[in-house]
Amino acid sequence: MENGSFIDYYEVLQVSANADVDTIQRVYRMLAQRYHPDNKETGDEEAFKQVLEAYKILSDPERRAAYDLEHRTERRLWWKIFDQPESARGMEAEKRKRQGILLLLYTKRMHQPEQPGLTIRQIEDLLGCPREHLEFGLWFLRETKNIERSDNGKWVITVKGAEVAEASGEPRVAETHMLPAPPENAKTETVNTWVSERRPTPTV
Repeated sequence: MENGSFIDYYEVLQVSANADVDTIQRVYRMLAQRYHPDNKETGDEEAFKQVLEAYKILSDPERRAAYDLEHRTERRLWWKIFDQPESARGMEAEKRKRQGILLLLYTKRMHQPEQPGLTIRQIEDLLGCPREHLEFGLWFLRETKNIERSDNGKWVITVKGAEVAEASGEPRVAETHMLPAPPENAKTETVNTWVSERRPTPTV
């Protein structure tokens, strides 16, 4: 977390937040070899440093426990679209949920093209919306060819879906890795807020 910005070390290592130590060690060794500066084909010094830092934190039980608290807060801070359960119902809410799903998958594809998919549980957690309130939006986006299921069962955005997401302008949430975390007493900025600010609003 340099300069006050948040880095998702689970994304850096391309592992789940529930990954065990053995998985983290195995993936670290693989990525360290890939990005090591001495590797003439795929060496990347900055990526190597980030992978190393991620491993140091996630392989240490105490540091990982502290990081996990910040990780959960940070992810929900930028993605939660509904502050109250009743706001997750109705036509306007359905439109916001579809926009939220598209922008989640758009940003995941942009930041992690090798692993662009999200499970329904991840979408549920990030949007702060129960699964049963997401099923209609997922069905709608799938039938309109904006999203699809990958071979591993995760949801991914299609080219058409990316075009719809981009039609309303640059999503500020895509810059989360470069934005400082707001003070704890600051009101949570929601996907609902920044979706409504985008012009024009795409029809999805």
